[in-house]
Amino acid sequence: MAQKWETIAAEKRAAILRNIPVEFLVPARLLPPPSQADVTTFPRESGWFTERELDITESTATRLLQKLASRTWTSEDVTRAFCKRAAAAHQLTNCLSEIFFTEAIKTAQSLDEHLRKTGKLRGPFHGLPISLKDNFNIVGKDSTVGFTSLVNEPATYNATLVELLEAAGAIRYCKTNVPTAMMIAESVNNVYGRTVNPRNRNLTSGGSSGGESALIVFGGSPLGVGTDIGGSLRIPAACTGIFTLRPSFGRFTTQRCRSGLAGQEAVMSVNGPMAKTLEDIVLFSKTVVGAQPWLVDPKCLPIPWRTVQLKKKLKIAVLWNDGIVVPTPPVTRALRETVEKLQTAGHEIIEWDPRLHPHAVDILGRLFVADGGKSVRALLEPTDEPFRPEMASYAEATELGTYDMWKLHIERSELQRQYLEQWMSHGELDAILAPTTPFATVENGGFKHVGYTGVYNIVDYATVSFPSGVVADKDKDQSLSEHTPLSQTCKEIHQEYNAELVHGMPVNLQLVAKRLEEEKVLAMTEVVLQATNPSSFTDRLMASIKSNL
Repeated sequence: MAQKWETIAAEKRAAILRNIPVEFLVPARLLPPPSQADVTTFPRESGWFTERELDITESTATRLLQKLASRTWTSEDVTRAFCKRAAAAHQLTNCLSEIFFTEAIKTAQSLDEHLRKTGKLRGPFHGLPISLKDNFNIVGKDSTVGFTSLVNEPATYNATLVELLEAAGAIRYCKTNVPTAMMIAESVNNVYGRTVNPRNRNLTSGGSSGGESALIVFGGSPLGVGTDIGGSLRIPAACTGIFTLRPSFGRFTTQRCRSGLAGQEAVMSVNGPMAKTLEDIVLFSKTVVGAQPWLVDPKCLPIPWRTVQLKKKLKIAVLWNDGIVVPTPPVTRALRETVEKLQTAGHEIIEWDPRLHPHAVDILGRLFVADGGKSVRALLEPTDEPFRPEMASYAEATELGTYDMWKLHIERSELQRQYLEQWMSHGELDAILAPTTPFATVENGGFKHVGYTGVYNIVDYATVSFPSGVVADKDKDQSLSEHTPLSQTCKEIHQEYNAELVHGMPVNLQLVAKRLEEEKVLAMTEVVLQATNPSSFTDRLMASIKSNL
């Protein structure tokens, strides 16, 4: 006999499938077999999508907005195409947590009517479908953050960002899967199950914004929004080879979102965009900050979007390892090749000493379980839902008292001071170039280390995770023949590394600027891309010029 939580979960999963209109259900005869790992080819190879639908869903957000503004495409056409592709993405990767396609199409029709009658766009995102991570509250929709006790408990108010996006003309059409409490580096929970990587379904799409990364890389969303408290934007971006920005707290509103650790503010969660191009990340950032979120969210900083002038030659520190885990061969190669190309382009490269990283990661871990796991346990108990094995540290934690928590705050603040001091000791240092994770991605259930991302949550620095242009290669990236592990985790990661399994997967790196330097880190990422792949940069530039003709 099924337990209470199992019954709730099964009913919720069935309800999601029922919310997919019949016209968007992939015919059974076209579904790829479970043995097919890469399903990113499905939309083009299946014959189920029209050329127009493919053209729409393979466009960037920037191009879509141009087509919508010129009335080349209607919002209804664009929305239907993305709903159809998102439905396929869910059926092949299990990436969605809420589906409201019918409502989205009605909204699109009203936007088309508004444009027809007035000749004016509703706003800078007029008619653009934007996907949202599960924790963004939307009136009438669940935000379960992976708990069965929160199923059928629809939100009674919208997250502030949801309202800002709607006011800008964006269309909401789905929400995406997350891990339990959004505190696991893979998107798996007891309600919806596991989201897998469309590039290889044997591999993880990361977490906690892994539903978003899977949806975007499949082509089911042109632009999505996730969150990051320990790497939850950057890890899934790295696992799937897309772009994201982890902003400092206060640049984008986080108000009225659901949290798995509600009230935890010792390390702040932030929201950020995820997309296939850097241009779309910049577009989202400028638009959201341009909406002046500080007028509705008292925790947002009144900093308008700024124009930055970079030096012709950047000074970049490279983090070869974090003192805890040596990156696996594909990541080390990507880092080395990127450094070589930056040096060839004339940029100054120095080395970053990771001496503070182990302490930062230790602080982060202690902050997450400071309540003794009470927040998670309180959401599990109403339905007798068990702790997932990935949440063992929460199940076993001991609660800190107020005095000890305050001491931990002091320890964190001193670490932040020391990190800034180390940065400033290098003179006019512009950025740190580092791995996003120790691996391209890993087999489902195998993610072990969030140190490379988590340290920048502790210090609250602006960070971009970006595709390096390097892909894992089983011939070039053999296991290290001589390797002295830096830790037990390092030993396990290298023992489990499988060059054959990750062959062909993209490798992301991250570029880090100081706190509140979002504009600068985005501009510097473009410089890095131009140095490492100049032909691709020229192609992007020409495509942008052509689309504006």
